[in-house]
Amino acid sequence: MALACFLVVCSMQHPDESETKESQMKKLVAAIAVALTAVVAMAPSAMATPTGGYAVFAQCPVKTAKVNGCIYSPTESGYIKIASTEVPIVNTQVLQGGLLRPEEEFVKHMAPALNGETLTKTAQKVPGGLLDLVRCNEITGEGWFERELRKGCESIFENKLTGVNAVTELAEPASSVVLNTAYEQLGVGTALKLPVKVKLENPLLGSECYIGSESEPINLELTTGKTSGGPTGKPGTQSTSEGGGILTISGVSLVNNTFSTPGASGCGPFGLLDGIINSKLGIPSASGKNVAVLNGKVEIANSELVEESE
Repeated sequence: MALACFLVVCSMQHPDESETKESQMKKLVAAIAVALTAVVAMAPSAMATPTGGYAVFAQCPVKTAKVNGCIYSPTESGYIKIASTEVPIVNTQVLQGGLLRPEEEFVKHMAPALNGETLTKTAQKVPGGLLDLVRCNEITGEGWFERELRKGCESIFENKLTGVNAVTELAEPASSVVLNTAYEQLGVGTALKLPVKVKLENPLLGSECYIGSESEPINLELTTGKTSGGPTGKPGTQSTSEGGGILTISGVSLVNNTFSTPGASGCGPFGLLDGIINSKLGIPSASGKNVAVLNGKVEIANSELVEESE
């Protein structure tokens, strides 16, 4: 745009008074055409995307320093159980972005996805919805806010806007997501470390109702092996494609039952519903009372091969 504006402005400054309007217009059109040609010439490099089997890595920051790998990992089923409430995963959620050159053996940190959604913000329905979380008569107090909140609650139920979605988001920068490749080779350590927070969505709850936060994340330390007294994961089956350029691990099940869950915050005006949400869900909840099961696949490729496919 700067180039286009420069060319157009320059063509309009100090016009020769002897020139006809028609002549000036022709110059203006020519200047715009030159500018558009320059923009089009630059477009292919800016809009280039991976092709073929590498297309799934479109959000990999291949030009970022220290990135030498790309990852695309959709979670297609499973569940997250927080204390007494289990939310099934029915809508595919994707972990995607770059893999940084390891600074220590077997450990890879992630680089953020180009579109900013390293972990896509995918909504999952909370069973029972708002009715299981908040009953309007449970909003006590006679202050102005409490009275208005009760009225708002009643209007939402009257309009049947009682569904609640849970959206799992990254609670820390992408670099805090860690893949331990030694787990598959040696069977030790945590396969994937994922710090998250869960947003509860409903008009009554407002736009900032979260379980977990940047300062107090839910730390999922996921394994494909056994947990103590909980579910057992699956390492999946490995295969390659694109002449060996893409490694795919299908049928992976990542599990964890040792994470703790903090209380909710920001629910309702001034957090007036935090206490009710915490009471209904039984949070904060300690390690051993929460479970995560994430089923899907993992695709990994060298970043140079991804870039070459563009």
